[in-house]
Amino acid sequence: MAYRVLGSVTDAEDAVQEAWLRWSGVDHSQINNPRAFLVRVTTRLAIDRLRRAKARRESYIGSWLPEPILTRQDISEDAAMAESVSMAMLVVLETLSPLERAVFVLREAFGMPHSEIADVLGRKEEAIRQLARRAREHVRERRSRFEADQSEQRRVTERFLEATSTGDLEGLMAILSPGVTLVADSGGKALAPRRPVHGAEKVARFLLAVATEERTARFLESVGSEPSGELHVHLAQVNGEPGVVLTTGDEPISALVLEVSDSMVRTVRLVANPEKLAGVRAVGTP
Repeated sequence: MAYRVLGSVTDAEDAVQEAWLRWSGVDHSQINNPRAFLVRVTTRLAIDRLRRAKARRESYIGSWLPEPILTRQDISEDAAMAESVSMAMLVVLETLSPLERAVFVLREAFGMPHSEIADVLGRKEEAIRQLARRAREHVRERRSRFEADQSEQRRVTERFLEATSTGDLEGLMAILSPGVTLVADSGGKALAPRRPVHGAEKVARFLLAVATEERTARFLESVGSEPSGELHVHLAQVNGEPGVVLTTGDEPISALVLEVSDSMVRTVRLVANPEKLAGVRAVGTP
């Protein structure tokens, strides 16, 4: 829940840790509903953190994307839960106010009734209904029009992975929409474009450059690291959908998720900021 509100693995972990400390400091015999207590505390802590984070993101270098996270394969069986953690949805949620975002997550992802959300946030139920309606309309207007089922997205992602791994420019171009857009989040700490890249050929050539040993070595050099092993490209479940994680040794150096429709890639979201890859680190471990 904290991750969906914050879009940050590290901030979500901090919020949960603080919620645990508060839980540890109260008399549990006086709490009738532990779940309600934990939801209330965690949500309010997440809202406070999100307000502070939004101020920091105004000075962020380049495009900002949510921190990717590895998810279980079976999350796709619950459509609402899978969509609420998808990269595309988290990008849209970033445009909501912190309060709207929390209401949307509690209502749409977790199915909480308006009355319970009102209790969590200390607001009147009518005010919560208005926030929920406004957030839902905002998301509907801005959510991606591209939709693909998990099997189609996996097939395209596998073809994408094969083409990038083998340096197959023609194969990669065949699955990229002519108007494809690549959005890269480096935070100024990795070799990645700071503005979106448009067009199949430009996107393809950038991706193939990223997936080479020479490019990886230059990337590691730029962040003050030494190559710790060969470059590996992994197919993984990232944010509830098939994605790709690049690692060298046991360390991830980037993660990406594709937005797919009609068996074509419409958007590539690539996170290369090393400070935002904690949530995909497990894919590179033995």
